[in-house]
Amino acid sequence: MTEPSSDPWGYVPALESAELARLRDEYLLFVGGSFSDGSGERTTGVNPATTERLAGVPTTTESDVDRAVAAAEEAFRDRWSRLAGTERAKYLFRLGRLLQERTRELAVLETLDSGKPVKQAGDFDLPNAAAYFLYYAGWADKLDYAGFGPAPEPLGVSGQVLAWNFPLLTLACQVAPALACGNTVVIKPAETTPLSALVFAELCEQAGLPAGVVNVITGGAEIGDRLLTHPDVAKPVFTGSTEVGKRIQHRLAGTGKRPTLALGGNGTNIVFSDAAQEQAVQGVVDGAFFNQGNVCGAGSRLLVEESIAAEFVERVRDRVRTLRVGDPLDRNTDVGALNSAAELDRITRLVEAGEAEGAEKWTSPCALPGRGYFVAPTVFSGVQQSMRLAGEEIFGPVLSVLTFRTPQEAVGKADNTPYGLTAGVWTEKGSRALWTARQLRTGVVWANAFNGFDPTAPFGGNRESGSARTGGQAGLEAYLDV
Repeated sequence: MTEPSSDPWGYVPALESAELARLRDEYLLFVGGSFSDGSGERTTGVNPATTERLAGVPTTTESDVDRAVAAAEEAFRDRWSRLAGTERAKYLFRLGRLLQERTRELAVLETLDSGKPVKQAGDFDLPNAAAYFLYYAGWADKLDYAGFGPAPEPLGVSGQVLAWNFPLLTLACQVAPALACGNTVVIKPAETTPLSALVFAELCEQAGLPAGVVNVITGGAEIGDRLLTHPDVAKPVFTGSTEVGKRIQHRLAGTGKRPTLALGGNGTNIVFSDAAQEQAVQGVVDGAFFNQGNVCGAGSRLLVEESIAAEFVERVRDRVRTLRVGDPLDRNTDVGALNSAAELDRITRLVEAGEAEGAEKWTSPCALPGRGYFVAPTVFSGVQQSMRLAGEEIFGPVLSVLTFRTPQEAVGKADNTPYGLTAGVWTEKGSRALWTARQLRTGVVWANAFNGFDPTAPFGGNRESGSARTGGQAGLEAYLDV
């Protein structure tokens, strides 16, 4: 029990209990409607905030992949594709309701497995995951009116390899429209964050989903590669790094399959001198440090008009000073742990490169926990276009600041990256916001906002950010023969 603070206005932790996650000692695969062990050796999941053991996780081999795809193919052929849309909708609605009912449990589980703050998991990830299922439940019996021609047909089995930064949310983004369209799925969550997907399999069983419609396997890159290139997988889906996405696209060239690739990003906030500064500061900080910056669309770059740059950057630093870094199970925590030791090492090396290239580094004076994979929020000013910080995907709690003098220069600098996923434009003038949005080679542009997600609106990028569109009517197209 937490002792009362001697300072009535001081900090008091608001800890969620790890017991809420109902963590098991061992987890199982879900194939053909049954839970079973994998054919490979079991591995051990680690809590990134403490480096302690979480649970035993099964490992699959290629034979397990073949078994899961065969189960999904049989379910597609004999059951799921023959169901009326109104019947499929009932199952999606049940899954959405179950996610809502078990939000607190799953939020704690997601936090233990990924290191993200439980406040974010419970207030953002889980509500949006449930909303995707509820939204696409409404589309299941209306596909003839979705604008893809009369009687569009499902593709078949969708093999889905998911990312570690939003394990359950990225699952919902892809699984919900796939099921609504009449496809069956084989899910392989990220190797470091498999637990919420394995528990999602329990929800599928609880919802009475026909056997084989949803299958969950685990494993590393070789298992993901086998799943995405399996001859009986009609729709490969990959969420992850651009490097791996390019390799997958190369492997599938000439097969006639259309992979959905949701890849990296290096989002930009463009702040003009007439912007409402307090609002913009909050948006910039939220965009850069939300989920430890582990968002493909994170606003890891700030382009600020030169005339206000010094004052604005100082305001950003003042706001970053207030971010609380620490135990992700504390609902007061703003910045949790990185996902793995490998991510910590990568971010550390990128920060060192920024200093070596001459950028001015400022780090929040916060105290870091004595164990776990934590990085203090960092702001680099004086960043030049030639620096790695300006062009690479950072994927961590690091913000790079550049300046501009004209709107044309802002657009040029924003587009000077191989990615094209997200941007935020901050200005009092609607005409300037619309002009900038039209000029940017970016999939999603927000005006006086950042990280505004809604299942009813399409989200996705272009160039090296991939070809995927999730959400909205557009999210159906990937799963239909149109």
